[in-house]
Amino acid sequence: MEQQPNNPLHGKTLEMILNELVDHYSWVGLVIKFKMNCFRSDPSIKSCLKFLRKNQWARDRVEEQYLWMLTKKKRKNRSNK
Repeated sequence: MEQQPNNPLHGKTLEMILNELVDHYSWVGLVIKFKMNCFRSDPSIKSCLKFLRKNQWARDRVEEQYLWMLTKKKRKNRSNK
């Protein structure tokens, strides 16, 4: 496996990313951010994964939000030091 130290998505599965987003924003927060039915109508990790794997545009948006969340967490940690 190729090393990618500067890629925050390296080694992360879509399921891991989705779980972290749910922990951080909650399902309600994800509905507000994405306005996708997989988050709105009886949300579950399994159903969201199925949708995101079929729709690259949706997966791209979720990964983009995940990267944004990581950036905000890093900034917050730096300011608390």
